[in-house]
Amino acid sequence: MATPNLITPRARHLARDLDLSREDLARLLDLASQVKRTPIRFAQTLAGRYLTLLFEKPSLRTRMTFELAIKQLGGDAVVGIGPIAEREPVKDVARNLDRWTHGIVARVFSQTTIDELTQWSNVPVINALSDRFHPCQALADVLTLKEQFGRFDNLKLAFVGDGNNVAHSLMLTAGRLGVHVAVATPRGYEPDPAMTEEASRLGQITITNDPAEAVGQAHAVYTDVWASMGQESEAGERARIFAPYQVNEALMAQARPDAVFMHCLPAKRSQEVTDGVMESPASVIFDQAENRLHAQKALLLMLLG
Repeated sequence: MATPNLITPRARHLARDLDLSREDLARLLDLASQVKRTPIRFAQTLAGRYLTLLFEKPSLRTRMTFELAIKQLGGDAVVGIGPIAEREPVKDVARNLDRWTHGIVARVFSQTTIDELTQWSNVPVINALSDRFHPCQALADVLTLKEQFGRFDNLKLAFVGDGNNVAHSLMLTAGRLGVHVAVATPRGYEPDPAMTEEASRLGQITITNDPAEAVGQAHAVYTDVWASMGQESEAGERARIFAPYQVNEALMAQARPDAVFMHCLPAKRSQEVTDGVMESPASVIFDQAENRLHAQKALLLMLLG
């Protein structure tokens, strides 16, 4: 049997959420549901395939779920930790890795690193988090919403906190599927205006500084840490500014009675969310975490299968 060619011209990447069309999203979610229901059916689908995992940032969910995903599909992964361009240019890293493995998963500080990897790699590059986007998290989130409500149309998702990479990806992904995404942030911490404009052309997006307005009649209430990795020096100031945006029992009470609470984790309990909300029956945070595995399996099957 011929050895498969590791160099695949015109490789398809997931550098940002819009690299997947709406039709791709529908197909991926259907495939993720199948993989979740009958994992044994897909157990050898990617036999002989290997992934490079590059981590500039610490990781629990991303590393574990991507390693498990490729291994449970019959392949394997190798892991590199540390600044990608510390010893040599990103373009050289990309052109080494695409000779050895079938795909590159990168969790990085800057979106420019992802973009440069995609420019030079002949195998698929997956953005596992950058300062601009978190597409794999958004895929798990919409899979969780689909499981909870059975639909996307006429759902409202309220994101409360910092207008960060998670907010960007939720606007671009959930918004395109028909979810009304309402984002509430302090003044000066809104999502990137260009991102909001783009998402608003594709779906229903509301940006407000009033958390009660965003959460009112929401089916899902979502938050994230106030200071992301790399923003530690701002943590004290952000804690003061964001205090009125804590997701607590009083704020959750303004959502629909059947509303769920969502968080991408890790969480700073008693900061952006109370322990009571985290542990309440409304919390689906560990469903989201589990669904990282299933959504990423479907993504790997689509890009590498």
